[in-house]
Amino acid sequence: MIFRVEWVMDDYSAADGPPLDTVLLRTFLEIVDSGSFATAAERLALTPSAVSGHMRRLEQLVGASLLARTTRRLELTQAGDTLYAYGRNILDLEREARAKLRGTPLRGRLRIGASEDFAGAWLPQVLQRFRQSHPAATVELKVGITADLLRQQERGHLDLVFGKQCSRVERSGTLLWNEPLVWAYAADRLLVAGEPLPLAVFPEPCVYRESAVAALGRTDRAWRIVFESSSMAGCLAAARAGFAVTVVADSQRGAGLRVLDGEDGLPELPAARFYAFAGNENPVSAALIEAARRAGQSRFAVRGFRG
Repeated sequence: MIFRVEWVMDDYSAADGPPLDTVLLRTFLEIVDSGSFATAAERLALTPSAVSGHMRRLEQLVGASLLARTTRRLELTQAGDTLYAYGRNILDLEREARAKLRGTPLRGRLRIGASEDFAGAWLPQVLQRFRQSHPAATVELKVGITADLLRQQERGHLDLVFGKQCSRVERSGTLLWNEPLVWAYAADRLLVAGEPLPLAVFPEPCVYRESAVAALGRTDRAWRIVFESSSMAGCLAAARAGFAVTVVADSQRGAGLRVLDGEDGLPELPAARFYAFAGNENPVSAALIEAARRAGQSRFAVRGFRG
């Protein structure tokens, strides 16, 4: 009985150590989200040595290594992965608490643009998260191709754009998440052997189209574009009908579609990277970006990133 009481007291003392420093947590999260110490330093307006110092102090504070460095990458350790999830929630709660104490809920109209894949698969849960915390804010939405939406943003017509980065998009945005790109085709059809691969694609510029053409260009597989549409629903319909193979982020693939892979003679595709492109940053757009980032991170665990 005495042993049991002492064990509980020791365990409590270990858990009741120094409190987590939100400044150090913010640096850690920025390193993971941005992909490198250097980019995190730039975004936080700190020197690289200060960012490294923050990480050393945070690892000393939690008593565990948070990042593992290999020759080309930084990866989250198991402890780092756990702290990332909790750290995001801690900073969210801190932000909400400050807003409540100030008695100034976010208000205003936010004009956002979103690519069709983002609007169809992700925007509902993003808006749900945003609405729960900021019921007084209003949103105006325009759906289109990322490059076109960014041009509208440059003209002052949009405050925030959600979409993907392609070769013709030179703007830098906030990375929300990565997810696999897949070859999608009718679940009940087989590809005709010996014929060029029929493709259903978006008009240029499009990261899905670029990824498909680049991947096929590294193989001997013949292909041709047989269907082009600026609508994701159109490309998915062509694939579902067995008319063509299309490339989409895995979260966009619905019923009636299967994934083609190496056994079907198709090369591996890169990951899709979803971004938020902010114009003039304000608290409303920052809150919506954070809601989008949390929606993606709740589905895709952040395990590795480039250093």
